[in-house]
Amino acid sequence: MKKLLALAVIAGGVLFVVKRNKAAKAEAELWRAATAPVPSTNGTTPAKPAGASHN
Repeated sequence: MKKLLALAVIAGGVLFVVKRNKAAKAEAELWRAATAPVPSTNGTTPAKPAGASHN
């Protein structure tokens, strides 16, 4: 009986870790998509922000 309980605890721990890693990976992918630069649709380079230095 103790072995079965220990096996269930280990299986639960493994499931918890796998679920947490999957959630972390999904969160990282969302951040990557949210912070990725937006590609230009008209083929021009993006405008410089106001106050950018002029070289």
